[in-house]
Amino acid sequence: MLDLQGFGAQLAAGTWITIQLALGAMGVGLVLGLLGAAAKESPVPPLRWLGNAYTTMVRGLPELLVILLVYYGSARILTAAAGWFGHDEYVELSAFAAGVTALAFNYGAYLTEVFRGALHTIPRGHVEAGLALGLRRGRIFRRIVLPQVWRVALPAVGNIFMALLKDTALVSVIGIEDLMRETAVAVGSTKQPFTFYFAAALIYLGLTALATLVIHLLERHTSHGMRTLSS
Repeated sequence: MLDLQGFGAQLAAGTWITIQLALGAMGVGLVLGLLGAAAKESPVPPLRWLGNAYTTMVRGLPELLVILLVYYGSARILTAAAGWFGHDEYVELSAFAAGVTALAFNYGAYLTEVFRGALHTIPRGHVEAGLALGLRRGRIFRRIVLPQVWRVALPAVGNIFMALLKDTALVSVIGIEDLMRETAVAVGSTKQPFTFYFAAALIYLGLTALATLVIHLLERHTSHGMRTLSS
């Protein structure tokens, strides 16, 4: 990266934090999405209610508000929980952990709907065939259902990751030294906003291009061996 009046290393460090935020939040979000989809498709009414409440509530809130609620609310919850165990000290999540948690919690709701839609594309006969072969339901899900769900959901998952990658810029409000915050610091020191915001824009575009390439390769891999049916 260019030196950028001595701030090149800072922007590089901020970029690395942004990448870690995006990957961490996406990993946790995928787990939340699968759990949410399973809850919404569950025959148990309380689980269905919980899954529906999760997606409805979270998708109705701005991402920035979720980040602030998690960052400030988690400290109160953790401190209260510590008090239950006889500890009086103040406990809080680090800004990075709060950022990952908030982004994962938010985008997990969108991933829930993606996985739920993908589940509906799997013929019931596939599950019934697995049961007829004597496979346990857990094994059927891992070996038969999940690979097909992943192949169907991957394009939408890729789009969600793109949105998440851009929304990592929001976590700068809670003090995380990501690309956006480091850019703001550089702007404040040099009084050259266009130069540094333009550099940040190029970095985000580069990250997006790299993510697009990786998603394309994953789509090719998951579609390998699948026969394309033409209408």
